[in-house]
Amino acid sequence: MGRDTPIGAGPAGGFGRDDGAMRRQVVRVAVVAVTVALALLAVPLAIATRVAFFADELGELERDALAAAVRVSPEFAAGDPVELPVPSSDARIGLYDLSMRLRAGAGPDPADGPTRRAAAGAVVQEQASGDLVVAVPAYSTESVVGVVRAASSGREVWNRVFLAWLALLGAALVAFGSAVFVARRQARALAAPLESLSRTARAVAAGDLAVRAAPSGIDEIDQAAATQNAMVDRLVQLLQRERDFTANASHQLRTPLTGLQLGLEAAATLPEADLRAAVEEALEQSRHLDRTIEDVLRLARPGPGVPYRGQTCPAAELLARVARRWHWAFARDGRRLTVTNEPGTQSLLLPATAIDQILDVLLGNAREHGRGTVEIRLRETGPATAIDIIDEGTVTAGPDVLFHRGATTGTGAGIGLSLARDAAEILGGRLTLTSSAPATFTLLLPPS
Repeated sequence: MGRDTPIGAGPAGGFGRDDGAMRRQVVRVAVVAVTVALALLAVPLAIATRVAFFADELGELERDALAAAVRVSPEFAAGDPVELPVPSSDARIGLYDLSMRLRAGAGPDPADGPTRRAAAGAVVQEQASGDLVVAVPAYSTESVVGVVRAASSGREVWNRVFLAWLALLGAALVAFGSAVFVARRQARALAAPLESLSRTARAVAAGDLAVRAAPSGIDEIDQAAATQNAMVDRLVQLLQRERDFTANASHQLRTPLTGLQLGLEAAATLPEADLRAAVEEALEQSRHLDRTIEDVLRLARPGPGVPYRGQTCPAAELLARVARRWHWAFARDGRRLTVTNEPGTQSLLLPATAIDQILDVLLGNAREHGRGTVEIRLRETGPATAIDIIDEGTVTAGPDVLFHRGATTGTGAGIGLSLARDAAEILGGRLTLTSSAPATFTLLLPPS
């Protein structure tokens, strides 16, 4: 009990859920989150890429057109030729006069709409017939004398946009794959402790109360594991208490029941038996059985630690009653049972029911495993009261074995002495082996 390692138990009890379900759910949630994040990032980025590529192309066309417009001289209107500069890109540049005829370069003749509108003195940027067009007016002495038209193919710009989108898509796929990989690893890291906790719960449900959930390093899961371990510990305690109750009841009731049965059988079969005395003895035995049951029940349900006293009785009366109950058993074995009360102890008040229980265990132990005369001695030791059970036998086992529940030794240690020790502790006292030869057990009781 107390093993702290998870086990690999198979399905058992009512836990039929697939251990991999949580991993798949974690991965699914991560994939959905990454997909949404990539969509929210990639779609605006794709739009921005398209806008930026077209804006860059239009800006470059405008710079080429302006570079050509500054070369138009005042004599252009009189028919002087103009040498247009070489464009910085694959743009097509054309120079138009105010009659919208092409005078130099390349372009539609006569001029198209954007070129005509630029003659009014404004820079015009448009897409026309699949081309990007920028038309810039050429000035001379603050008057428009012509228009420079720069154009490039829109298909070429779209090709660059598509290439950029492909690169963006590749990056998104790499990010998605990396996210799935990380999500699977994290799912394993998160699910493994919970799967172990589930297997531990299945093992407990199957009856293995020794298994315990191991720590995982994750605070929330460790809290659940600690709660489960505490629950199992409590369950073990309850089951052990029930087993102890069964063993205690069987051990403590066997001897009184046997005595009651023998007394009644003797009264029924012997002609000279005193029936009234037999009935009185049977009533005394039944009352003792009732007290024994109460005491065993109290041991099965211990209180919060406050010493139990219960009904008290003068010491001399209590010990005399115990001696009468056990006298016939020792006499039948050819042994004597004596009671010694030291001066001043006869009027001491002792908890009757619990002392009955403890003395029955000690006297039964002395009858079964001791020898010779058995003495019950009541004495005072300082503020405490001591009751000694002494016989002429010898104890060979140590106290750690004597009072261990279920031990089997030549001295007869086992359930009885363990029960007597527990009853003494409930009284706030202590039961010890004070001498091995002669065998002496001492019950120390606190002041009443």
